[in-house]
Amino acid sequence: MPLHRLTRITMGVPNVEQTADYYREFGLSPSHTDEGTNSTIHTLATIDSGDQLRIVETPRRCLLELEVGADDPDDLARIAARLDRLGIPVERTADTVSARDSGTEVMVRVGISPRHAQTPTPAPVFNAPGVTPRLHERAPGILREQPVRPRKLGHVVLGSTDQEFSQRFFQEGIGFKISDTVPGLAAFMRCSTDHHNVLVQQSPVAFLHHTSWQVDDVDEVGRGATVMLEADPDRHTWGLGRHFIGSNFFWYLKDPAGNFSEYYSDLDCIVDDALWKPGVWEGAKALWAWGPPPPPSFLAPEDLAGLMTGAHSTSRD
Repeated sequence: MPLHRLTRITMGVPNVEQTADYYREFGLSPSHTDEGTNSTIHTLATIDSGDQLRIVETPRRCLLELEVGADDPDDLARIAARLDRLGIPVERTADTVSARDSGTEVMVRVGISPRHAQTPTPAPVFNAPGVTPRLHERAPGILREQPVRPRKLGHVVLGSTDQEFSQRFFQEGIGFKISDTVPGLAAFMRCSTDHHNVLVQQSPVAFLHHTSWQVDDVDEVGRGATVMLEADPDRHTWGLGRHFIGSNFFWYLKDPAGNFSEYYSDLDCIVDDALWKPGVWEGAKALWAWGPPPPPSFLAPEDLAGLMTGAHSTSRD
């Protein structure tokens, strides 16, 4: 597909320094800081995709910008034409096309960028009934000592006040493809071979629900979350578990601004669109296959009422 990955997001929070410290602990690498008009702007990087998170100051937590990589200028021209047919204002430069989704209030910017080839992670060696390829040695996952470092930004989940329009914006305008849906509630959409890169769900207010960061395997999911919770047990939100839609292992934590952040591994991959049939799901299967049930605060974040009324307290207030 002409689109090939999420390149970067810009997250707005009222507590920039605390939030930047959190994502450094989460495993993102500090790239650089810029002195903005009123506060510092922090940029952090993943191992494989470089600078992928910008954190800036805003009155309330939100996602300001979502950047997507495309192959060439012809792709941008097609996107601009599709957005124009939907009646959505477009901003053009020589190598970008930008438009705002009114449902999520996010500015989406598609730009020409190189495709990144990830260095393959060595296949895990698991013993199983009747199959014991690992003999006379401990499992590598329990011997790791290096800090967990996310490989890339996998997806973002956004609340939309008009989920149907937001789905059209991303699908018919930007060019994302539908992987699975929850009728009247959510659409899992992809701009790469990952099962989903954007999930848009119906909400009474536009907001950022969570960001999701790929790590090597389920051991890294568990190791990363364990270290984060040793530093602050109140960060725990939901996990360890395995999603049904997307199939990935997950563990969710909460940053100081109130956004959830997810470690994930083993997400479904769609290389040939003809070989994938989007599903329509309802009930528990729309959320998880196994693990603890999602807490109420995950389904409806505790600061949701404040976001609706324009309050801008942080989760630590």
